[in-house]
Amino acid sequence: MPTDPAEDLADDLPEDAAIAVLRWLRGPEGTAATRLAGELLAAGVDLLPGLDRLRGEVGPEHAGPAWELARLRARARPVFGADADVLLLTAGTLEQAGRPELASRRAARLLSAGSSTVADLGCAAGTDTIALARAGASVVAVDRDPVARELTAANAEALGVADRVRVVAADVVDLVAAAGDGRVAGCAAAVLDPARRAGGRRQLDPDRWSPPWSTVAALLDRVPATVVKVAPGLDHDRVPAGVEAEWVSVAGSIVEALLWGPAVSETWRRATLVRDGAVHELTAGEDPGPAPWGPVRQWLHEPDPAAIRSGLVASVAARLGATLVDPTIAYLTSDARTDDPWVRSYRIADVLPFNLKRLRAHLRARGIGRVVVKKRGSPVEPETLARQLRGPGSEWAVVVVTRAAGTPTVLVCDPQ
Repeated sequence: MPTDPAEDLADDLPEDAAIAVLRWLRGPEGTAATRLAGELLAAGVDLLPGLDRLRGEVGPEHAGPAWELARLRARARPVFGADADVLLLTAGTLEQAGRPELASRRAARLLSAGSSTVADLGCAAGTDTIALARAGASVVAVDRDPVARELTAANAEALGVADRVRVVAADVVDLVAAAGDGRVAGCAAAVLDPARRAGGRRQLDPDRWSPPWSTVAALLDRVPATVVKVAPGLDHDRVPAGVEAEWVSVAGSIVEALLWGPAVSETWRRATLVRDGAVHELTAGEDPGPAPWGPVRQWLHEPDPAAIRSGLVASVAARLGATLVDPTIAYLTSDARTDDPWVRSYRIADVLPFNLKRLRAHLRARGIGRVVVKKRGSPVEPETLARQLRGPGSEWAVVVVTRAAGTPTVLVCDPQ
């Protein structure tokens, strides 16, 4: 019996054995064992005692899978809520699964183009399939991986949408190659989320995704009512003409990037920010160009990464009447504080040329003993610099290391 229960779940087993494990987990014994494992985890029981207890209940071959599924559901619960308690997951499919509120948002927009049938091309654990079915679509869930198909069928049944879902074994590359008349796999719309990892490593080159970029481009061309999830670092030059590119951040971190096919495209670029239950959007029908730059002023504004990655920093600058500190750095400054959701703002107390000795002396003279270091356009390591600047003072500050007008500069900012 391995000490790592993940070895017992579907990510690390041959296909037949993995499917057998998943089917046992779906059955009454597996359901009871997973429930017990969840209770032990919630009570703070450690791995080895927990496995010992489960072995006594369900046998050594089933203890690991039950413990691992309970652990994955606990990880999923903050994102998936009550759905997590019935979802069948593996570590790999949980990592790939997006946030359900974003999946619902994508489904609603895709169906607004008038399609009622959607192909989920590469269904993984079926989280996009479920969102589409809940939005009213009839879904053909496609995957060449039998484990993914097992997971999708199980999750559609567990969440009450199995009557709207048909799970199909097929290769996405072949289906897209055969697509025509605006349809793929018999459907008028499609969702595609290419696998961007192989051998545990992130694949930065879109031509090495599965399916590769050539299939992504062909799908967007042949099936206009399509949304494709892509890597947030996708080169803008890859985005085909007539396709909207959108970057989505949640609470200040980019969580997905999307390409919307011509039938659902509404603009050139879109940045979407989800924070505290509210959704904010920036759009541009064409490239707004670079934001103006100028001298450092009284307030520093750090744009949301979705605005940066979508190329819409100039739009944020125009909203604030702000300028860049340097033409190559995405920090803005203005003379006024703002509560704009697209930036995080700091009042600038001091502007210094970057010099470690001088900076340390300056902070100590102000009684600042603790700092949070931010950087952009500098090779410094924030954690290392924060340790180097630690002193006896009781005050703290935000230290921003960047370039201003091409010169290495430190902005000492008051904490919020």
